[in-house]
Amino acid sequence: MEHEYKERGNHSGVTEFLILGFPEFPELQLSLFTLFSLLYMMALLGNLLIICIVCVDRHLHNPMYFFLANLSFLDITSVTVTMPKLLTILLAQNNTISFNACILQMCCFNSLIEVEFLLLTAMAYDRYVAICNPLRYPIIMNKRACALLAAASWIMALPETLPHATVVSQFSFCNSSVINHFFCDLTALLKLSCTDTTVIDTMTFAISVFSVFIPFLLTLTSYVFIISTILKIRTKEGKSKAFSTCSSHLTVISLLYGTLIGVYVQPNSGDSAKSNKLPTAIYVVTLPLLNPLIYSLRSKELNVALKKAISRKSVFVNL
Repeated sequence: MEHEYKERGNHSGVTEFLILGFPEFPELQLSLFTLFSLLYMMALLGNLLIICIVCVDRHLHNPMYFFLANLSFLDITSVTVTMPKLLTILLAQNNTISFNACILQMCCFNSLIEVEFLLLTAMAYDRYVAICNPLRYPIIMNKRACALLAAASWIMALPETLPHATVVSQFSFCNSSVINHFFCDLTALLKLSCTDTTVIDTMTFAISVFSVFIPFLLTLTSYVFIISTILKIRTKEGKSKAFSTCSSHLTVISLLYGTLIGVYVQPNSGDSAKSNKLPTAIYVVTLPLLNPLIYSLRSKELNVALKKAISRKSVFVNL
């Protein structure tokens, strides 16, 4: 299937790309469409439910759930950047995407990844203040501070991805116009270019240090202080209560960093693009689905609010 597409690739004047999707499983296209459709809908509904409950229940109007609502909105946005196009590829074999749309998808996807790192870092700081400095928590994490942290997470990510979009849009794609992925991934695009990628490779490394490594260090620092404080608590109940307030966040960041390491930290090989597809799909679809599940299962307050919402709906239906 791939060699058929390659014949259609032009040289420096590429106006569209062909996204392969999952041609390795031609007999499973409908099954994959059904699977990804279900996961996509579940991710949308789960995160929308979190946002609605946080907005409606006044008991959840605190910094932790404010950031959780932001994370849910981010998950809805990020999964919507890639999934609709993948579903059209699987169902209708509509593999074509315009050059500009491809660059936009790449830019949005990279931006939203960086927003997620920054938001989770802000959430780690929130848990640090709550556990290590509880008496000053309402003062430090006031509404203005939370709004600034959330806004900074969204705003700071955009300037970091614009250079990528600008440089890649000037590249010549003379090898092929076929993207061996299920969306316009930067790494997959660079493999197609016959332009020297040294500049963008250096740029990517520098941006990764700022957008991934520094947030990771800040998050790790927060948890060093959090764990140190928890270990000083004398009672077992106190330790358990303190740990439960950050266990959901710790689970989410472990899944995020663990998945990204599985996707990007592996030896280069000719089949690397193929081997990256499944873990990337897990990151793109499964994490937005798991985040609301993790928080709803581990948060007693969110569970109570969810049960109230369900009971109210049942009463309304019975009336």
